[in-house]
Amino acid sequence: MTLVFILFGLFLILGMPVAFAIGIAGFVFFLQQPHLPLTMPVQLILSETQNFNLLAIPMFIFAGNLMNETGITYRLMKFAEVVTGHMYGGMAQVSVVLSTLMGGVTGSSIADASMEARILGPTMNEKGYDRGYSAAVHGFSSLITIAIPPGIGLVLYGSIGEVSVGRLFAGGLVPGLIMALFFGITVAITARKKGYQPEREKRASLKEVLPVFAHSLWAILFPILLILGLRTGWMVPSEAGAFAAVYALIVGLIAYRELKWENFKRCVQASIADIGMIMFLIALSALVSYGLKWEMIPQQLTQALLGISSNPYVIFTIILFFLLVLGMFIDSTVIILLLTSILVPIARQLGLDLVYFGVVMVITCATGLLTPPVGLTMYAVCSVMECSIADFMREGWPFLIALLMAIALIVLFPQLILFLPNLTFGT
Repeated sequence: MTLVFILFGLFLILGMPVAFAIGIAGFVFFLQQPHLPLTMPVQLILSETQNFNLLAIPMFIFAGNLMNETGITYRLMKFAEVVTGHMYGGMAQVSVVLSTLMGGVTGSSIADASMEARILGPTMNEKGYDRGYSAAVHGFSSLITIAIPPGIGLVLYGSIGEVSVGRLFAGGLVPGLIMALFFGITVAITARKKGYQPEREKRASLKEVLPVFAHSLWAILFPILLILGLRTGWMVPSEAGAFAAVYALIVGLIAYRELKWENFKRCVQASIADIGMIMFLIALSALVSYGLKWEMIPQQLTQALLGISSNPYVIFTIILFFLLVLGMFIDSTVIILLLTSILVPIARQLGLDLVYFGVVMVITCATGLLTPPVGLTMYAVCSVMECSIADFMREGWPFLIALLMAIALIVLFPQLILFLPNLTFGT
């Protein structure tokens, strides 16, 4: 497997698309194994696409794109403006609240950050916000969508690690809200120092909030209905994805009546592109995953880590540090695809709850989306906001500290993750 990892790293450095880098490196493993037939890579790629649990991913992507075309995003933004308009850095606070609400709509950090930068960015520029600051707010707040259901990373981890996706969804809610709280506090402190004034003189009254909340209710209810459906056994994760798509269609056609034929075609085109990219990556990652199992890498790594310390939290800290560094160079989706099958046995050996471990792992991996040199969300918001990476990093370090503090909090207090899954699904 050493040659496989060397080739994979080399291909990434040369700028090869990640899916092809994984596929070619994985195929080289089979060329090194005279006992394995060369028909096996093709069989593995095909069989990986037949995983019934992964059917949830294209459905959630389609549902998210549908919701973005039904006016839900606009209504959520108006609700966020009413709730946060009285705070310092009102428009930046809108970004934080909107990301929290959009978690149940997009499930994707890159999609959420790009959307918010396009919608809120021009207004923030007009009001005198520094472009690097705006990009940092949009980028870091978009990580909240990773934790709020239905995050794609949680679905991938649950499918590969054979962990309840319903429990993972419930486990991600509180960490998502903690991240929102920490980012909101960071905006309040930094905006006051920079002189970014509130959008309104006083807090909105209940009479103003309730009508706007009512218009946003369909989107706010979505993650709650999702968890309830999984808890009651009414649907499994793949069926939950189909439910999400039907729910989005009903909201667009009946509740808001804003889903027109042109919007639907645009939604389908965007969904095909997103689904094709993700599923192609998942299919080709099966080659490397099989090689890792064949070489018994999970077992070897488990023994090596247990040899360092008998304290599970020391080993867990080492793993998290490794994921933080790795996330700076490899996309979080790729990390989850490649390492879940390795790290889940280690977590089980350490006696860690797999839901707790999974939520922390997914959020930690996603941190790399906002750090150089391969931060996809960072590049996306900098491109939309037309600012340099240096400006982004200069303005973004307080948010990075807030994110690391939020991760440290949920690591030190596992019940922040496990309370809701245990309450909803039982211990």
